Amino acid sequence: MVLCKGGFIIMKKTPVIFTGHGSPMLAIDENDLTREMQRVGTDVLTSEDRPKAILAISAHWYVPGTYIQSAEKPRQIYDMYGFPEELYQLQYPAKGCPKLTQDVCQLLGNAVSIDDSWGIDHGTWSVMVHMFPNAPIPVVQLSVDSLFTPDQCFALGQKLAPLREEGYLIWASGNIVHNLRRVEWNKRGGSEAAKHFNQDIVDNVTKGNLDAVIHYENHEHAAYAVPTPEHYLPLLYCLGAAGTDKATPFNNTCTLGSMAMTGFVWA
Repeated sequence: MVLCKGGFIIMKKTPVIFTGHGSPMLAIDENDLTREMQRVGTDVLTSEDRPKAILAISAHWYVPGTYIQSAEKPRQIYDMYGFPEELYQLQYPAKGCPKLTQDVCQLLGNAVSIDDSWGIDHGTWSVMVHMFPNAPIPVVQLSVDSLFTPDQCFALGQKLAPLREEGYLIWASGNIVHNLRRVEWNKRGGSEAAKHFNQDIVDNVTKGNLDAVIHYENHEHAAYAVPTPEHYLPLLYCLGAAGTDKATPFNNTCTLGSMAMTGFVWA
């Protein structure tokens, strides 16, 4: 998107959003977390530059390779077990966007392949049902490459950055702290380790200390906060796509002991 002002050409860019998602029950919850997600989504939907489609990166499509969806009507995946029937009845009728798929393929070339065997998983729809109710914006999901190092995730995000100037929203879902083995079901807040790691990452993201965010494994609580990388890596895709834009945190809180719900908007 191009604006002309005072003889200068200004390239307008859509935001980049990273959000925590936590339990799938988030989809049917109504609380401070979901209300804040609604606020962020409303800001996007009511902006002058409402995105024409969303490139979604979910922690739950974590596979050895970089894949992009092409289906005009991607199927909704209920990739979780043992939850109330109400959750499995929830519908998020997202449409695909073949043009976005094509644009991603042009940007990444041989580094990406089309794969429609997956779909829109709960890492995406459990949040979008609050941010973008009734699926008003087409969604195309991109995999998180399990073969990538954190540096490679960041670098791929940088390659995706031009999509923002074409009116696409780059959006990712995961958790800065995600340790299911250390969950404390009766704890409303976070453990000291979770809060320490989460806040250090928030501080480094907002201050632009990219190396500390990318090389999170150097943190004293990294083994506790990120025992497996799939929920953390979507943040790095966003960090790469955001460039030098300022990050504003939202839902900066920990819950269940070992889960952080923190999100960021870069704009």
